[in-house]
Amino acid sequence: MDEGVRQGIDKIKKVRDSLHRRAKIYSELGRIDDRGTARALGGLQRAPAPGKKITKIGFIFLLSPDPLTTPLGIPMIIAGKYLEKVYNGATIKDVGQETKNFFSDYSHLKDKMN
Repeated sequence: MDEGVRQGIDKIKKVRDSLHRRAKIYSELGRIDDRGTARALGGLQRAPAPGKKITKIGFIFLLSPDPLTTPLGIPMIIAGKYLEKVYNGATIKDVGQETKNFFSDYSHLKDKMN
């Protein structure tokens, strides 16, 4: 068999497999229709940031003139900074942006390899 024909057949098989995977994924996405998923996606749209809030309250306590609030403000600032590092407050917009960046980097890497 001619090498060009063989490569063409391989490409057609890859496209067929890709379309099959896409159709399967889309059909599975159509089945996602429960309240738990809707609640989880709603949480992604309005993810709270407790670390930033605690840090702000800590700075307010630190800068207030009352001497009792200063010892409370410093641990709150430290706890807030720790929560900012530990807690992932990603929203659905952040997930979409990171996915877009990943595929951009992936296609750039793929172009460099060819």
